[in-house]
Amino acid sequence: MTARALTLGALMALSPAALAAQEVLDVVTTTGMIADAAQQVGGDLVEVQALMGPGVDPHAYRQTRSDIVATAQADLVLWHGLYLEAQMEEFLLDLDNTNNVVALAELLPQESLLSSEDYADQFDPHVWMDPHLWQDVVAEVQAALAEALPDNADAIAANAEAFYAQIDTLAEYSEQVLSTVPEQARVLVTAHDAFNYFGAIYDFEVVGIQGISTESEAGLQRIAELVDMLVEREIGAVFVESSVSDRNIRALIEGAAAQGHEVTIGGELFSDAMGPEGTYEGTWIGMIDHNITTIAGALGGTVPDGGMQGRLAMN
Repeated sequence: MTARALTLGALMALSPAALAAQEVLDVVTTTGMIADAAQQVGGDLVEVQALMGPGVDPHAYRQTRSDIVATAQADLVLWHGLYLEAQMEEFLLDLDNTNNVVALAELLPQESLLSSEDYADQFDPHVWMDPHLWQDVVAEVQAALAEALPDNADAIAANAEAFYAQIDTLAEYSEQVLSTVPEQARVLVTAHDAFNYFGAIYDFEVVGIQGISTESEAGLQRIAELVDMLVEREIGAVFVESSVSDRNIRALIEGAAAQGHEVTIGGELFSDAMGPEGTYEGTWIGMIDHNITTIAGALGGTVPDGGMQGRLAMN
């Protein structure tokens, strides 16, 4: 744990309580979604660094030298788990032997998780797509921060409660606008299977060209099967993702056009990474608001201008 820049004399003059208030926990996270949760819950008590920025695919990300230094020097390292950071998992497990490291989603009850079609005995890691499950992950962030900063547990709890209230509001908004999508139109076609939790909670059929991991390849036969499905079911919109190549999605559109069926891109969704830093979409709340509003609007639902808070850049 480090203190913000203070002179030695100033430090000695502070009471223990005042000194504790000046302490800032150095937190390093893997994904932006976890970084956002840590910042929301930790507030001024934490300084948070995410290793993976906007547009970065966590399935394929490998640690850099600067990542190794940052995590080794951090007071607390928070990562997702459930094989999301597949290429970093061995490194993070080794780091756990010497540092304060928490795999947050690994602490969720297994009965609340969806199984993975890509890996035996693994679970779908994309739990941030379900606001209720993400609230459980935020609770684990709160526990980790309170353990690291026990003198500030009350402030951390107050920050967490405020964030839980925002999540509840988002969950209500999501249910409201998605319920306006006609039942026959509730088919979400995306580049990879990042939206299964979304589909489960909101009763949408979710079709990913690739599997849960972006490392899996979509073959020509898979593309042909999905083109036939789009044509037969008269599905008019598919979605690209900010952290996944749009090559396969465009192959679907071209294939459907060859059969005389027009398919458009309903919008870009944030799947494994949030939007640009410093924007509303660069927060978890804004990311999910964007996704929900984009999906509902493109599939025939009724959505407000600018989304839940009128802050979305897309409108």
